[in-house]
Amino acid sequence: MQLFNIPQLVNPGEVFAEPLLESALYLAREGEFGPGALDLPWQEGSLRITGRLAARRGAESLGRLVTSAKSWLSYTQADRTAAILPLNAPDGSPRVSPVEASRAYLEHLKNAWDHENPGELFKKQNVVLTVPASFDEVARQLTQKAAEQAGFKNFVLLEEPQAAFYAWLERHDDWRDTVQPGHLILVIDVGGGTTDFTLISVSERDGALELERIAVGDHLLLGGDNMDLALAQSVAQRLPKLDNLQFLSLWQQCRLAKEALLSNPEAREQAVTILGRGSSLIGGSIRGKLSRDEVEKLLVDGFFPVVASQDMPNRQRRAGLMEVGLPYEPDAAITRHLARFLRHADSGLACPTHVLFNGGVFQAGHLRERVMEVLNSWLAAESRPPAIALPGEDLMHAVARGAAYYARVRHSGGVRIRGGVPRTYYIGIESAMPAVPGMPAPMKALTVVPFGMEEGTGAVVPNREFSLFVGEPAEFRFFSSAERKSDQPGDMLDEIGPEIEELAPVQVRLEGEEGQVVRVTLETHVTETGVLELWCVAKDGRRWKLEFQVRESKRKSST
Repeated sequence: MQLFNIPQLVNPGEVFAEPLLESALYLAREGEFGPGALDLPWQEGSLRITGRLAARRGAESLGRLVTSAKSWLSYTQADRTAAILPLNAPDGSPRVSPVEASRAYLEHLKNAWDHENPGELFKKQNVVLTVPASFDEVARQLTQKAAEQAGFKNFVLLEEPQAAFYAWLERHDDWRDTVQPGHLILVIDVGGGTTDFTLISVSERDGALELERIAVGDHLLLGGDNMDLALAQSVAQRLPKLDNLQFLSLWQQCRLAKEALLSNPEAREQAVTILGRGSSLIGGSIRGKLSRDEVEKLLVDGFFPVVASQDMPNRQRRAGLMEVGLPYEPDAAITRHLARFLRHADSGLACPTHVLFNGGVFQAGHLRERVMEVLNSWLAAESRPPAIALPGEDLMHAVARGAAYYARVRHSGGVRIRGGVPRTYYIGIESAMPAVPGMPAPMKALTVVPFGMEEGTGAVVPNREFSLFVGEPAEFRFFSSAERKSDQPGDMLDEIGPEIEELAPVQVRLEGEEGQVVRVTLETHVTETGVLELWCVAKDGRRWKLEFQVRESKRKSST
């Protein structure tokens, strides 16, 4: 297995192949760079920069940098196909949608591959595209849409924590000597903008070990972005007072400094420079520094505090009004979120036997040590043996390596993690009862997709028929739960409890004679790419597909 170094702009007019393509998109102004300075071997005249130069330039010029596209893809309160990024762009400046930003990164990868491998074009390759385990169905569909727009042909989706574990399997031929039936593996993935938790169980079937993903955590907007902000606030205390634009620049500078420190064990400190706001930009530059000790202390104590397994995340009261932006977690303590996940994953405390770390922030050994310290204190309180940290040799590339290994397993055979759909999905069914003034008809939830339904499989909702209105506008309400894992297709919930989350509705006019009511059954199918489809099927063979929308319903009640 070889790592593909990705050609990209590292300075104006300088293209270099780097082992990573940063998820950064810079929207340059006309005349900002000299002629040809942004040209790539496969593209000329574009004002969009992706990768290393985008991140660097964005730290110096505000309102032009797009980041956290994946987090925006999962944000149900935003129109994820609308041009909303960057949020702080000045009036009249270009903006792109989260889908378009994702497409830009994927398109760069495809074009870079084709340039370097003209005899093995990208469209002929089998591609595995990784997504956070906590992505809901809409985010998965939008990821698929971005990939298709970028020219991807043969691809499947794979959850990132699973990919990280596949990378560990690929690196350790003797893995069966390390994990045994009855073991429970916790994957902790802290990325640039999100934190993902996944539990993988080890069992035995017909004399062979079997791996199954049994739980995933909520989508937590808590990760490297929060850590960079904490570092920026620490550095700002030692600098002259900064205005808002300068502080945002410092935030980006601290991200680059943190990555440089964590990726180089020999580095002790990193300089940060913020341009002045006066006419003499060079003379007015503000300089500071960030030390390794400062990084490790702030991140360990601030984001991985020692807590008990009963300590849940703090839910502070929100202000009545707040700025438009991503719904970051109000509690930055990742260890408290981990406690909540392990408490929700089982009737008591789920007790992992092994831990696999993933994500660049865990290059800091102090962070891994703190997580193990806290987790093992919980296990001791449960009279369980301490968990063992699985060695991870390549935290920055584990997901990519694991995805490649998964592609090989799909093609040639080998051990696979049974996972499937990470949630149970429901469709709202309106009760048939007489109308009451001022009170809508009660809504029930019908299980249509069970937790763990595998890719490439389908299910028919048994023994139930429903009335479907066609030829006129109608709304379909959808729900999901990461906690209810036993509900099966056809199970009807008379009450929609707090463990069930309402998703985006489908507002559609289905083809047919106006006002016609058709008796239908329901079928579900999970495609090979890992995307959910729901079909209404009439006895005469007519079929209507209901697709998730990208706008969140204004309705918050689950009645």
